[in-house]
Amino acid sequence: MTEVSWPKPIKLFWLFLALVMVAFHLGLIFSGLVPNLVSRPLHLAFVLPWVFVYGAKSGFELMSGSILALLGVAASIWIALNHNMLGDQYGFLEGDFQIGVALVLLICVIEAARRAIGWPLPMVAVVALLYALFGQHIPGEFGHSGTPLQSFLGTLTIAEGGIWGSLTAVSVGVVSIFVIFGAVLNAGEAGQGFMNVATAAAGRLKGGAAKVSVISSALFGSISGSASANVASTGAITLPAMTKLGYPKRLAAAVEAVASSGGQIMPPLMGAGAFVMVELTGVPYTGIMSAAILPAVLFFFAVWMGINAYARRFELRAVDKSEHPSSRDVLITSAFFLIPFTVLLWGMFGAGFSPQYAACMAILAGAVLLLFNRSAKFDLALINERFSSALLNSARQVSMIASIIFCASIIIGVLSITGLGVKITSLILAGSGGMLWPSLFLTALACLILGMEVPTTAAYVICVSVAGPALIQQGLAPLQAHLFVFWFALLSTITPPVCGAVFIAAGMIEENWIKVALTAMALGVGLYVIPLGMIANPELLQLMDNPANALFGFVRVAIGLSLLSYGLIAARSLLPKLGLSALGLGIVFSGLAF
Repeated sequence: MTEVSWPKPIKLFWLFLALVMVAFHLGLIFSGLVPNLVSRPLHLAFVLPWVFVYGAKSGFELMSGSILALLGVAASIWIALNHNMLGDQYGFLEGDFQIGVALVLLICVIEAARRAIGWPLPMVAVVALLYALFGQHIPGEFGHSGTPLQSFLGTLTIAEGGIWGSLTAVSVGVVSIFVIFGAVLNAGEAGQGFMNVATAAAGRLKGGAAKVSVISSALFGSISGSASANVASTGAITLPAMTKLGYPKRLAAAVEAVASSGGQIMPPLMGAGAFVMVELTGVPYTGIMSAAILPAVLFFFAVWMGINAYARRFELRAVDKSEHPSSRDVLITSAFFLIPFTVLLWGMFGAGFSPQYAACMAILAGAVLLLFNRSAKFDLALINERFSSALLNSARQVSMIASIIFCASIIIGVLSITGLGVKITSLILAGSGGMLWPSLFLTALACLILGMEVPTTAAYVICVSVAGPALIQQGLAPLQAHLFVFWFALLSTITPPVCGAVFIAAGMIEENWIKVALTAMALGVGLYVIPLGMIANPELLQLMDNPANALFGFVRVAIGLSLLSYGLIAARSLLPKLGLSALGLGIVFSGLAF
């Protein structure tokens, strides 16, 4: 969303609204149980003004957005105020007024998603709604028996399904909290702390500037929740550093795009995707983390080895010694992210608090750190700027992600109401002949297509809703199936024709995006291979239960990925390229023989 140039009194209004929005979401965590048909509609009421009005890019968008925001906020507040009455209606609308409220909510949710991320996801939602309304006229097994309009619209808009369903609960109580946490960290010195730690750790190595990008993007990407945001933030520092050292532009942009994409699979936060997975699988957060850590490390290891392979073809210099941060700077700036992360991890694992409660404590710790800079000086103007940035970025990012989740909730609701999800599962099973690996490839293709212009979390939720049951029926553990889909939902960030992270990195460095995409696909080969490797080597996900087997599988897959990276990148003639690549893949998938 692009920020409009507002007069100062209006800026103060938006700042106040952002403060109230942040306080509302933090208050929900600290205040205890609030009825779902109160907290979730109020969540939407806070979101709509930011998408429709603050994010307006033209006079027409501002005017139409203001009308939609007023209608949507009024409808949401009406739902919250009348939640007791609506709960007694069991998802059945009574009268034309309630039908009107339902239509306003659906229109606002779909249009909010369109303004936030473009047409693809809203079009899927519209097609889903049309299917629900007219699918009874479709012959054969993909038709349905039909649902009364009052019941269908009511299930989507006044019951705890549809737009107020479990996915929205994750947006209200978990994703929003961790987005606020990320915004607070980014407003202070944490970003510089990430860069200083990365430079100190890898800056002296061959290809050091690229490896700094890998480490900093892994750290930042875990909290950002967006590959594109990761590229734009860390890339602003790492891309000029790489080009200054003479790295080929296509390689510099590819490194940043690939590393930024991988940040979303990196524990402890996984861009808040871990907490959506907790809700959908019922697996505890600690179980998600222990399963996700080794594959994530393998991904960045493969990127690291790819950089080493490129170093055999190009002179990839280390970061100049004069640009290394001093030990004092590393120590001081790292505290700006280590302290909040320590509070977060202590809260979850030491005190036994819920992730969102621990995150609230970490947010408060991060907010205190906004009062200080690395020189330990109290600068009132800088403090005001930091808190303003944290509040406004929190509100904008929460609103963008929430608008996506609300729209995805419509699709999930239709799949449930009409039984379409079960029918698609049956289609996958039939199309794959009941065999697991063809089902995996069909699912991967669906993730790639759906992930085009749809953020990772939304693509993951929709794909796992329709394909997850088929994979589980064919023998995969639920967490294994979910992680497989989650990884492949990332494919579109670096895979043509729509590769958002590549487009941004190529634009920032002024290089042809196709060259960058081809380099990124070779460098990020782990993104294509590791999800399949998790199926061939299920022990990779069992670090908590069987650490010895998990580490043995990790080493085996790491060796295979190294050979594959060198085969794709370092080998120049066809025979060594094919030989090394085939040997690497053979080692990765040798787990199938055990």
